[in-house]
Amino acid sequence: MSDKKLMMSSSPHITATHSTRSIMRDVLIALAPALAAGIYFFGLRSLVVVLLSVASCMLSELLFTALRKKPCTLSDLSAAVTGVILGLNLSPLVPFYVPVFGGVFAMLIVKMPFGGLGKNFANPAAAARVFLLLSFSTAMGRFMNPVDWTGAGAIFTGMGGADAVTGATPLVTGDASYLNLFLGNVGGCIGETSALALLLGGLYLLIRRVIHWRVPVLVLLSGAVFSALFAWDLSASLYTVLSGGFMLGAIFMATDYATSPNTVWGSVIYAVFIGFVAVLLRSFTNMPEGISFAILLGNLITPLLDKYIYPRPFGYQKKGKEGAKNA
Repeated sequence: MSDKKLMMSSSPHITATHSTRSIMRDVLIALAPALAAGIYFFGLRSLVVVLLSVASCMLSELLFTALRKKPCTLSDLSAAVTGVILGLNLSPLVPFYVPVFGGVFAMLIVKMPFGGLGKNFANPAAAARVFLLLSFSTAMGRFMNPVDWTGAGAIFTGMGGADAVTGATPLVTGDASYLNLFLGNVGGCIGETSALALLLGGLYLLIRRVIHWRVPVLVLLSGAVFSALFAWDLSASLYTVLSGGFMLGAIFMATDYATSPNTVWGSVIYAVFIGFVAVLLRSFTNMPEGISFAILLGNLITPLLDKYIYPRPFGYQKKGKEGAKNA
């Protein structure tokens, strides 16, 4: 008789091709073009802000697990992903304490108290950005124009927080060209300005099958449709999708596994809801950017969507068809 032990478990028995760590690693790779674009357009200070955000998230998670005497979970890279996404959602001119506060809030308020990865009620980066917008509105609303690389020491522009050329974002001015919006040569948050870099990251995630096309495409499509309806102008559609954090939110935040629905129709409703609310806030409130608020609200309705919309059981047939076969 063999000495090997048999492992028994309930079905289904599925061999996954992705682990949590590999998924998070792919997300970090997909975020790299947006981070690189942010450093190129806004200088070295952008990298410092993102690194502070990452360090704050990782240290907060480490502290929580140590105090609770739980196994360290930093190896799954989820804290690093949250830190990078949060950092990319910040202006390069924010004081250095802002990403630190954001990282602590994301980990110690939104993620870890509810059980950690996969159990959080909202996307930690989206919730942290909303918290920072409400708590540090002045600092969060201060942006800089892209760096002029013809000047000496351009890469260090903004390191002092006051030597950059400040300016409004395209969401406020409404006068940026589509080419500049697509490439990222406009003012804004570190990782949201370059649609090209974000699309490259999104394409990588689709190829790696980390995300499904349904949520990001429907968020962007619904945002374009509702912006055209609200403004009664078709040109508003493309401008809405390319400006602000719409694309960053649609690709990297709305697609969070833990806070998005598990069914097809649930995902459709969720994505359209986010697009609608984001455009509604942009169009009829005094906040030019609404995507983070929309994603947070979408996360809150996800449990309802999962409760009332569920997939048809395997092999299920309508009673009428079954009765007709048996007749």
